[in-house]
Amino acid sequence: MKLLLTSGGVTNASIRSALVRLLGKPIDECHALVVPTAQWGHPMCGPASVRGLVAAEPDFRHFTGLGWASLGVLELTALPSIGAQRWVPWVEEADVLLVDGGDATYLSHWMRESGLAELLPSLPDKVWVGVSAGSMVMTPRIGASFVQWPSAPDDRTLGIVDFSIFPHLNAFPTNTPDEAQRWAADLGGPAYAIDEQTAITVVDGAVEVVSEGQWTAFD
Repeated sequence: MKLLLTSGGVTNASIRSALVRLLGKPIDECHALVVPTAQWGHPMCGPASVRGLVAAEPDFRHFTGLGWASLGVLELTALPSIGAQRWVPWVEEADVLLVDGGDATYLSHWMRESGLAELLPSLPDKVWVGVSAGSMVMTPRIGASFVQWPSAPDDRTLGIVDFSIFPHLNAFPTNTPDEAQRWAADLGGPAYAIDEQTAITVVDGAVEVVSEGQWTAFD
């Protein structure tokens, strides 16, 4: 897959240009599926926030509200009960998956349980746009402080990329540069702290930071 890993979505012209490059055509010609699943695993999310996401309400103007040609919902918790013969064509026909935030360990669990994680390697031209946990799920670990799902066995996620992500830099009182430094030291691997104006693209293993804001790389 082609990855656009963000903290807060497509929040500026640079990130939008990167998205269009990955898509290979204008946003309004692309068919999107939104994945709300991670929200169910986080105590700060719930029916109202999921509704806003899938209805492309103003709070989600940088994500589901970008003006897609069509917008459908792919709820991962439902997929095991309906069979791959139904949902795999939906994914194959979409141009982009919009994967929202919440708890990344919960999302990782349901990506495996649903079969979506297994399908991803067969979709080299599909674009994945992650917000927060929707980006973090692609990393090897998220750090214990970001685990909110009580049933999570640890902080491990899918490991599709080889670096970790600290999102929402300076957006919340707890997401300070000093806290990001401590978080990165505990992981023992490469990592990035990114703010709402920053994204990371990954295409064929090549990593690029796209930013009009603040970010830090930790080695």
